[in-house]
Amino acid sequence: METMAASTSLSDPAGEFDRNVPRICGVCGDRATGFHFNAMTCEGCKGFFRRSMKRKAMFTCPFNGDCKITKDNRRHCQACRLKRCVDIGMMKEFILTDEEVQRKREMILKRKEEEALKESLKPKLSEEQQKVIDILLEAHRKTYDPTYADFTKFRPPVRSNPSNRGAARSSSILTQDLSSEDSSDLFGSDAFSTFPESVEPQMFSNLVLSEENEESSSMNIDLSHLSMLPHLADLVSYSIQKVIGFAKMIPGFRDLAAEDQIVLLKSSAIEVIMLRSNQSFTLEDMTWTCGSNDFKYRISDVTQAGHSMDLLEPLVKFQVGLKKLNLHEEEHVLLMAICILSPDRPGVQDTSLVESLQDRLSEILQTYIRCRHPPPGSRLLYAKMIQKLADLRSLNEEHSKQYRCLSFQPEHSMQLTPLVLEVFGNEIS
Repeated sequence: METMAASTSLSDPAGEFDRNVPRICGVCGDRATGFHFNAMTCEGCKGFFRRSMKRKAMFTCPFNGDCKITKDNRRHCQACRLKRCVDIGMMKEFILTDEEVQRKREMILKRKEEEALKESLKPKLSEEQQKVIDILLEAHRKTYDPTYADFTKFRPPVRSNPSNRGAARSSSILTQDLSSEDSSDLFGSDAFSTFPESVEPQMFSNLVLSEENEESSSMNIDLSHLSMLPHLADLVSYSIQKVIGFAKMIPGFRDLAAEDQIVLLKSSAIEVIMLRSNQSFTLEDMTWTCGSNDFKYRISDVTQAGHSMDLLEPLVKFQVGLKKLNLHEEEHVLLMAICILSPDRPGVQDTSLVESLQDRLSEILQTYIRCRHPPPGSRLLYAKMIQKLADLRSLNEEHSKQYRCLSFQPEHSMQLTPLVLEVFGNEIS
């Protein structure tokens, strides 16, 4: 208590001292703790000066009045010690009265109480909310391979007009069942096979592109030479399987009826693929870079798979905007889960259950942003993220339109995989 009453420590005036340089007491040479009563001193000399001034002590030097004060002998001569205190600029006017000390103590206590109250009012993630985030993070990491090693399993990319338009169909056909217990096919089809067990699939988007667009115009795609279609069809098929794998791990998703699970997956698959592909999107050259140059995708690649700028232009704008949000991985996985659990998808039966699951995820996302995303990045971040979901709906609609044009033609439809045909529809069936 006495130490507290003695202290009127001041911060470094005008930043005269480097915080990394050891500070020395001007009285005895011991390690200083800061400015006390207008001088840099240790705690011991601070207390000595305060006590001496409050008692109005008069000391006499037993020697010749010019004792050298050190850390070890500072108690031997109080007179020379006090003289040294005054010499380095310590002033009794800086010593607080008992009343001032009491007011200062009360002010410090009040500030601590206010800070504690402010901290208690801050939104916090509950243990349950943190557990949901951890589950989604694990689900994403299990279904997204940042090395893109499995892209070599796809039919190879051909970035020129192919001479082998009748390329062999890929053996890499995807499947995923909703129930590991009964092993029933996801979309009620027995036409799907799986990747070899040695392959740990990852996801990407079929809409991978860049600013290059010399050969395409808004709705004038040459559908006779789609050299990239086989490769991107395999890529999309692979990506769909990973979206399904991710969805199955969303808390509450498996509680839905199988019919609603299928509706949600079919309607959201391309949107989630677009979301996840942002992880490999680069703002520098507007490409999706998935390892080697063979798997660096530009706009020209996607036009060679049958898509036009009516889709590609807004898609690039979407990817740029999403990238600039600088989402945390936690926010990214929550957004994907919210996208999948959309109760307004056509065909959903139990809309109230889907809505409750989505509301829960939305609340977690908003709490996470308030707790963990520092400003200015957090400003209006939730609203911006929800706007991205609205943008995805428009992209989904345009993708469906262009996909239908593509799948109407048997020579192109046959390049697609059964899973792609099942999810996006088979117009010639």
